[in-house]
Amino acid sequence: MTEQFYTMKEAMIYSQRIAQLSKALWKAVEKDWQMWIKPYELNINEHHILWISYHLEGATVSEVAKFGVMHVSTAFNFSKKLEERGLLAFSKRDADKRNTYVEITPKGKTLLDEMYENYHDTPHSVIEGSRSMKELYGKFPEFLDVMAVIRNIYGDDFMEIFERSIKNIDESFTKNE
Repeated sequence: MTEQFYTMKEAMIYSQRIAQLSKALWKAVEKDWQMWIKPYELNINEHHILWISYHLEGATVSEVAKFGVMHVSTAFNFSKKLEERGLLAFSKRDADKRNTYVEITPKGKTLLDEMYENYHDTPHSVIEGSRSMKELYGKFPEFLDVMAVIRNIYGDDFMEIFERSIKNIDESFTKNE
């Protein structure tokens, strides 16, 4: 048995604090996200899959599931719905017949671009809730501790994909400035 560096009390308080804060933050994020994507007749899973497919440029369904933190069957089923709408395309690679790949179509890219342009048409409580910190410190919270925990849970490849997608967003805005 390995030596414990924390008491049961510390572990329980930490777990409860994480659970409550995560749930509260997720509910706010979920509400903001749903309001933003509602006019486009997408649900959160569909939008997330589109977003991941765009930023990973030819990801496997398994990669979409992993980065989207969803079951592979969920990723596949929602991707299928997006394919039916002409927003995603499935493919197989000559060198890799086992995996199914998804790529965003031009129609899907146009939809994402339109959504980004209309981002401020809906309220965003998480942004508003963070505004005082942005004003005080000159930047939004970075969640470095949370990112370290996520890295330890989901691994380096998850965080590399996360960082790559954030970099892609940053670069796309830099190109349009």
